[in-house]
Amino acid sequence: MNSQPPELQTDELEAVQLLHQHYQNLLQQVGGVIVGLEDVIEQLLVVLLCRGHGILEGVPGLAKTLMVSTLSSLLGMTFRRIQFTPDLMPSDITGTEILEEDHTTGKRVFKFVRGPVFGNIILADEINRTPPKTQSALLEAMQERQITVGGETYKLPDPFFVLATQNPIEQEGTYTLPEAQLDRFMLKIEVDYPSRPDEIEIVKRATTDYLSTPQVVISTEQIMTMQKLVRKVPVADHVYEFAVDLARYTRPVANGTGYVKEMVNWGAGPRASICLILAAKARAILHGRYHTTTDDVSAMALPVLRHRIVPTFNAEASGKDENAIVQQVLAEIVRASKRAA
Repeated sequence: MNSQPPELQTDELEAVQLLHQHYQNLLQQVGGVIVGLEDVIEQLLVVLLCRGHGILEGVPGLAKTLMVSTLSSLLGMTFRRIQFTPDLMPSDITGTEILEEDHTTGKRVFKFVRGPVFGNIILADEINRTPPKTQSALLEAMQERQITVGGETYKLPDPFFVLATQNPIEQEGTYTLPEAQLDRFMLKIEVDYPSRPDEIEIVKRATTDYLSTPQVVISTEQIMTMQKLVRKVPVADHVYEFAVDLARYTRPVANGTGYVKEMVNWGAGPRASICLILAAKARAILHGRYHTTTDDVSAMALPVLRHRIVPTFNAEASGKDENAIVQQVLAEIVRASKRAA
């Protein structure tokens, strides 16, 4: 059975070009506030268009919070920031019921006070600082897009987009997310130090009266329309095969070469293959293209796979981290696909 989606219609082709124009405008607007980080912005938009969630990892002071709040302003969405601490309770995220007097009847009734999770873009700052009980409250909201308090179910706003940050340096007193919960995040986006020219520009802006006020680029309704459009983008069979082979190659049990068996304890599951294709589709339309290529899959390989593989002790001893392993696997898959062609 061929499940290949039909070609995009004329109005959908126009929507792709419109999104591409919005994307270029958005990059220009973000550039007025944030210096560099174009790849990070692209990956954030990919997650948003795919209705997924992401992890932002980077050392303090790299403008992660400013970048996310600026993005929410440009998209006309409500932004909520939750600072995760060891004493944070699940009700501090979801909200709680309070007892108050009904002035019309004189009786006391319970009223639900919504927590900060009721927003379009949620920045879960340092999610590994809080115990698993509180982490699971947010992860449930991410998966179900609703919460239940006192037997009542409350729908979360749509779109609903969670970005969790982690500090890669300081691990003392943290609660590491289990692998099964990490897998719920579509992308793990790494924020690196700026280049020398970018850092000079950052310092100039921060030490003068420079001011840039971002304007709304695209409406929430348009974003929701684009989210539906992503799944309609056609993908050729060889691109599906490339993405599936890439995910499967990270699994020691399914791999025939010694490299992965030596370097990887656990590889990526089928969810990684799905995320590779969805992310590649979103990247294609962001760049104004009507079909997905293997280059799109390759561009999304690192953020999709880096948090879904567990290196062995041999890998750590030889200085090979998740990024190095994914890059090696990707290089081998690209060579194999070229030989097959």
